[in-house]
Amino acid sequence: MTVIERINMNEDYSSINRRKFVSQSALGIASVASIYHFNVDAAFADVDHHQSMGTRTGEVTDKSAIIWVRMTAASVRNNAGKLIPGKVKQGAERPAITVPVDQLEGACPGESGNVRLRYGVQQDMSDAKTTDWVEVTEKTDFIHRFFLNDLKSATTYYFTSETSGRDKKTHGGFTGKFQTASKSDVPSNLTFCVMTCQGYPDRGHPDGHSIYPSMLALKPDFACLTGDLVYYDADEPYVTSAELARYHWQRMFSLPRLVDFNRQVNTYWLKDDHDTLNNDSGPESKSMGSFTFAEGQKIFREQAPMGDGLNYRTFRWGSDLQIWFTDGRDFRSKNKVPDGPDKTIWGTEQKAWFKQTVKESNATWKILVTPTPLVGPDRSNKSDNHSNLKFKHEGDEIRNWLKANVPDNFFSICGDRHWQYHSVHPESKVHEFSVGAASDLHAGGSKGNDPAYHRFHRVKGGFLSVTLNREGQKSTILFQHRDVDGKVVYEFGSQRDASI
Repeated sequence: MTVIERINMNEDYSSINRRKFVSQSALGIASVASIYHFNVDAAFADVDHHQSMGTRTGEVTDKSAIIWVRMTAASVRNNAGKLIPGKVKQGAERPAITVPVDQLEGACPGESGNVRLRYGVQQDMSDAKTTDWVEVTEKTDFIHRFFLNDLKSATTYYFTSETSGRDKKTHGGFTGKFQTASKSDVPSNLTFCVMTCQGYPDRGHPDGHSIYPSMLALKPDFACLTGDLVYYDADEPYVTSAELARYHWQRMFSLPRLVDFNRQVNTYWLKDDHDTLNNDSGPESKSMGSFTFAEGQKIFREQAPMGDGLNYRTFRWGSDLQIWFTDGRDFRSKNKVPDGPDKTIWGTEQKAWFKQTVKESNATWKILVTPTPLVGPDRSNKSDNHSNLKFKHEGDEIRNWLKANVPDNFFSICGDRHWQYHSVHPESKVHEFSVGAASDLHAGGSKGNDPAYHRFHRVKGGFLSVTLNREGQKSTILFQHRDVDGKVVYEFGSQRDASI
């Protein structure tokens, strides 16, 4: 087993076997987005599919997946609707909403009717299985989740989601695909991407954030969306009702680039503060108008391609990778109460689950994807995450446990921060990668480079890609910070003997 080493962009690092990675780095330098031709017409042909928000595939394992479908009144978003522009300015007079929400720019009003799914491993759908028709109504925001089981591992599945109106007439279908995970005894050779923090007015392109075609160009096996996917309290219109909250999801996830990405890449979703309620929110936070924290929890679960279980969960992708997703909102103490052994972000049960499952795992590499930082560092005026003094006791507990139990094959990837970094905690030596905001316009807020922590620090937008490669008994992992166009701006890799 080799020690973790930093890979400098100008070094010869053939010693960790980069044959799979060289082409990706070369593409990154040339900007992978520049070779990806985003064709809106190809992605959204003139089909009356009544699914203006597209589809979402989530929670994929080696044998199961969840397909999210929402039936809408039209097949395209309301691009001609009234625009409520800009960000919320505290204390300023907010723009008046003078029309129904359905008449706002980007709105995707739902429609009652029926949905079904056809899916199979042949792209021409010649082997497709077909589900029963399922009724969708306003009660579930016209959404249905199809739970697919008994799937083949390490296999690409193709699907078509279909809708029909009250007249039982079938509309055109909306197509997509997803990739199932490898079984836990099969070597992991894969790439996945991680993103966070996407503001609607900061997206940088009318069709959506540039990171989406850039991520798609890498052909990732899956992607992690780590929270702040919409901003209820920061992007106009300020949310004061469940109806306005759902509108934020409609206009963001009906953007062509996001629809095209989500119909082709399976995802794992995490929520944070702004897409649950408001900044630094928790279970005891005050409501925004009539909109409560509990409603935010419900709507996130409604909009995400997830099951009905706990928000914290773990997934295996082959013998070399196990990944953990934690929830930082549902179980937290108030941010401002004094720190100590009873103050928590994760809660007792989630923390015990994390320690037990990490210790039991025989994966070569273990990765935590968390909505908020575990290492940081963060700004001194913040009190919301494990890198802050207000949660230092639990932060130290988790970091010290990791040092004692998984000292050389564990990494943390975090969202929430609007800058990119690779940090190593001075005492516990835990490595953390902050993926950065989804656009350059949304980047900012860092207190600057901290030599005691940072191996890399950049206040720009982008995302993180992670690639695993197995050759013989050696497994290599490569973390690559990329800019919004997919260019590699920093990378770090390590190699060790495979556990299985």
